[in-house]
Amino acid sequence: METYGCQPQAWGPLAEGKHGIFTHPVLSEIGTRYGKSAAQIALKWNAQRGVSIIPKSVHLDRMEQNIDIWDFTLSEEDMKKIDALDLGHSEIIDHNDPQIVKYIMSAKTDC
Repeated sequence: METYGCQPQAWGPLAEGKHGIFTHPVLSEIGTRYGKSAAQIALKWNAQRGVSIIPKSVHLDRMEQNIDIWDFTLSEEDMKKIDALDLGHSEIIDHNDPQIVKYIMSAKTDC
């Protein structure tokens, strides 16, 4: 993406609550050390990797938590622990599905 000047963006950086992300043992353990929630750790991991994050919530307390990730930096060791949780594929769309690729490639932008 860097080669083409594209900014990676996570529209669902909290996996829509799947995989027990809010109570995940690895994220929770890391969060305890930083005084943060598992969700905040997941958001910080993305942001620290240069991913633009768009967390969704309708709850004010969660919105406040989502923005409260800028006062700490995850260690390299913690980043690697979280990297190891990667599923290796998107759960939103299948980027290998020819119909989806055709749809994405047919999108027009005015930029």
